[in-house]
Amino acid sequence: MSRSAFLAISLVFTAAAVRLFPHPDNFAPLGAMGLFCAAYLRRSWGVPFIALFLSDLVLNNVIYSAYFPSFAWFTSIWIYLSFAAVLAVGILIFQKSVSPSKVLAASLTASLVFFLVSNFSTFVETNLYPKSAVGLLACYTAGLPFLKNTILGDLFFSAVMFGTYSLYLRTAQKKINVA
Repeated sequence: MSRSAFLAISLVFTAAAVRLFPHPDNFAPLGAMGLFCAAYLRRSWGVPFIALFLSDLVLNNVIYSAYFPSFAWFTSIWIYLSFAAVLAVGILIFQKSVSPSKVLAASLTASLVFFLVSNFSTFVETNLYPKSAVGLLACYTAGLPFLKNTILGDLFFSAVMFGTYSLYLRTAQKKINVA
């Protein structure tokens, strides 16, 4: 395995581990993980899902064990569906190249995708809202306060992951040019 591949995989698992530490609601690296993998680990789709799954196991069965009285394999299939959608967004946006403007656009899109899917899951799986267009709109409206942290988290963690990787690639290229 090349050093760049090892770094990319390490960044993904580090981001997944960050989920285990206290953080503001929805300020998490999920969107960034998906986008980063779409950009740099295209042939390794299992990597981000394994990282997400392992962090879910710890979150559900250690950190949030009071909420899950029995063993929980994962929180919600909807999270995995939104994660897959974010990967697809990343593949589309990063088809030919990765640039800061594309990372910004992808991060904002990932936030919106997660917001739409996660709030739709609340609408579908709970009785909090009437099963109508008005109920769906009320559900999305109730979720708006969480959208800000989702956007901030996706932007922050995308900057860290893509920035770290880009810095490494530039540093490695300089060493090759000097040698």
